[in-house]
Amino acid sequence: MRRSQDLKLWGVFLLLGGFCWGTSYFWIKIAVSEIGPLTLVALRVTLAGIVIWAWVLARKIPFHASAKQIGRMALMGITNTALPFTLISWGETRIDSGLTGLLTATMPFFTILIAHFWITNDRITTPKTMGVILGFSGVSLLLTRDIGLSEISFNLWGQAAVIGGALCYASSAVYNRRVLHKQHPLVITAYTLATAAASMWLLAPLLEAPLTLPQTPISWTATVWLALIGTALAYPLMFFLINTWGPTRASLVSYVIPVTAVVLGVTLLNESLDWRLAWGGILIVMGIASTNWRT
Repeated sequence: MRRSQDLKLWGVFLLLGGFCWGTSYFWIKIAVSEIGPLTLVALRVTLAGIVIWAWVLARKIPFHASAKQIGRMALMGITNTALPFTLISWGETRIDSGLTGLLTATMPFFTILIAHFWITNDRITTPKTMGVILGFSGVSLLLTRDIGLSEISFNLWGQAAVIGGALCYASSAVYNRRVLHKQHPLVITAYTLATAAASMWLLAPLLEAPLTLPQTPISWTATVWLALIGTALAYPLMFFLINTWGPTRASLVSYVIPVTAVVLGVTLLNESLDWRLAWGGILIVMGIASTNWRT
């Protein structure tokens, strides 16, 4: 029975990292070539929200949540969805999709640091410390790709935005585990997407006026893929892992994301694969492995 449960959890892990989120950076790159990043996020969370709310109502999942808990889930809609989605989509207007996927692998390091202070049974250890050092060494190497001798490259801000998105995911994962672990994953997803959609439709018309909707089939495919696969399917899976494994272990989904993202970027989008990208990625993966080393 225990083995069956473990296989189920690892199946969810691989599905989430390798398929749902690993492919998302490829589709984001395609979508932002035609529409603004805020418009993309607004469409993505709206379509995903419709699907999730229909799913919740069809399954008659009870909404046992106080006003305080609803407020917490609404906050998650900003910190775990609207803000990181926007930062990452904006970042991909400036950097490659493969590099974006690799930079989001910094999420476990931020999770470790935050969980140490907020989760009593998730403290920093010597292997975790070594992992953080290795991981941020890899990130530093990646950032040097766009630092000139006399000025900061335009692309560096794209990298900084993606790292900011990873920080949002990490803090939200710890917050979810601490205050929302008793809520059903689909209920959390429904409320977070509703809040994210409302906030994005307030901001997008102001910051990207006039709004431009997707005009080509490939852009609509990208938008729908991100909504259904990268959000409506991915979010319940992630909340399930967080509530089962805890935020630190669940954040290891970042192991798988860069592999899919880099392969798709290099093979389908003709993105470059230089030595900094390769060695930076290796250091990040080594860091993640070190942080979760068990005797």
